[in-house]
Amino acid sequence: MKSVSVYHYDAFSLEANKGNPAGVVLDSEGLTDEDMQEVAKQIGFNETAFPLKSSRADFRIRYFTPGHEMDLCGHATIGTIAAMKQHGLLEDNNEFIIETNAGILPITLNVENDNIYITMQQASPQFDAFNGSKVDLAHAIGIDEKDIVTDYPIVYGSTGAWTLLVPVRNLEVCKRMIPQNKLFPEILKERPKTSIHPFCMETYKEGLNMHARHFSSPFSGTTEDPVTGTASGVMGAYYAQYINTSTKYPLELIVEQGQEIGKDGQVYVHVNNINNQLNIEITGSAIYVKELKIEL
Repeated sequence: MKSVSVYHYDAFSLEANKGNPAGVVLDSEGLTDEDMQEVAKQIGFNETAFPLKSSRADFRIRYFTPGHEMDLCGHATIGTIAAMKQHGLLEDNNEFIIETNAGILPITLNVENDNIYITMQQASPQFDAFNGSKVDLAHAIGIDEKDIVTDYPIVYGSTGAWTLLVPVRNLEVCKRMIPQNKLFPEILKERPKTSIHPFCMETYKEGLNMHARHFSSPFSGTTEDPVTGTASGVMGAYYAQYINTSTKYPLELIVEQGQEIGKDGQVYVHVNNINNQLNIEITGSAIYVKELKIEL
């Protein structure tokens, strides 16, 4: 038997047990792929992260849901950087690059009033058309087709992890969503392992820009992601490309998520246009909750 320490951090919140929980295994060297998958399965969070040595960057991070490995995860990156900082593994460095399966990405860390804020660049935005049934899509997340906004497109989007972006009318629609995740693959024919990310322009907190929910692929072993970093990033790109096409850059947005399940959190999204290519960064905080032990 091998004992593995997993540090529980809540990302995109300064309050424990809000935001999005991530598991972080600081002593990852020597763990096999199977070990990492088993740890993630036992922890049960949407993602558990494993920082590792890298020959291409300052370090590498691998991300696992209870069901499979992910190329990139925003909230688990935020949690990992916070954990490494608090355990003295980053020395006094505040800028570094990380290797992920989605590419090499720069990270900036700031500490304000003892709170850790991490800014991470995401992969270049990509969008693909959704050609499936809107009726079936609406049914799969517990709403009616008329609840989906027709002014903006339903598209697959990625800044490192693919999700289906679904614009809906308002918060009332978001409140009554009940996902049937097992139906997703048949509806998402172009990308059957993709999650679904409905959003609206109405927000619970005044002065914010967008509200969202995030329903997991059934292959991931979870149902709903409380506050989603990569999806919030691609929402910023979506906003610039489809909602406000006369955007002046840089564009700063605040996305809220998690209110419907008691996990309120916020993601700061920074959108810039560099050489006619959208550049996406997100900023979030993280707070330590507790240490967990897993036996392998």
